[in-house]
Amino acid sequence: MSEGQAMNMADIQAAARLPGATRQPGQAPLITAEKVNKHFGHFHVIKDVSTAFYQGEVTVIIGASGSGKSTFLRMLNRLETHDSGRIVIDGIELNADLKHIDAVRREVGMVFQSFNLFPHLTVLDNVTLAPRRLRNMTRAQAEEAARALLTRVGLADHAHKYPHQISGGQQQRVAIARSLAMTPKVMLFDEPTSALDPEMIKEVLDVMKDLARSGMTMIVVTHEMGFAREVADRVIFFEKGEILTEAVPEEFFGNTRNERIRAFLGQIAG
Repeated sequence: MSEGQAMNMADIQAAARLPGATRQPGQAPLITAEKVNKHFGHFHVIKDVSTAFYQGEVTVIIGASGSGKSTFLRMLNRLETHDSGRIVIDGIELNADLKHIDAVRREVGMVFQSFNLFPHLTVLDNVTLAPRRLRNMTRAQAEEAARALLTRVGLADHAHKYPHQISGGQQQRVAIARSLAMTPKVMLFDEPTSALDPEMIKEVLDVMKDLARSGMTMIVVTHEMGFAREVADRVIFFEKGEILTEAVPEEFFGNTRNERIRAFLGQIAG
């Protein structure tokens, strides 16, 4: 962290007031990162990052391209490895142990920029595949749950279509339903609207807002500042591989003293 942000884990866990969150006094974090580092060759992409995420909270991570925010997010389900430091998710340390990785991935859903749906499977089959294989659900059980989720994301009438037969916004909503089908404890979103046409962004953000209202723990990398203002319990700003600041939205967006944040928000607004 930069000057003024060098918090130890006790400081992080004691961080106050997150409006709308479900944190209880003394509640342990669901996810903890302690002094996490990552290099790509000689490039030090993540530098001693420490933070924590709590059940029921929505955290939005923002920053310029190349700031390390997506790399950090991908570390939280071991799509990227960390070189040093510790990442602990629901009591499981995320390391090279395949049992640990499998256990974490069963509880951490992820939605990507690209939708990553299986093109040869219908929407319904895309949503039911993981619960049947990893949760040992019967086809009937998985399909019942999948249809409820497709209704939730507004796609009940598209269950038997293939991905190429629906729009990009609809495909992203299917990807969200697919992740929810595993009943995860936390959902990670890596710029979920960046590949969408402007008119499709709202339909995806509306689904994410509904998830937030339902109490889903969410960590979202995005440039959608309206979403961050409206939904986030906390905003984390990455700069050159470090957490420059983290604050509740009204404090973050009202921060006129930090020149770097002011410049970033000005570029986004422009």
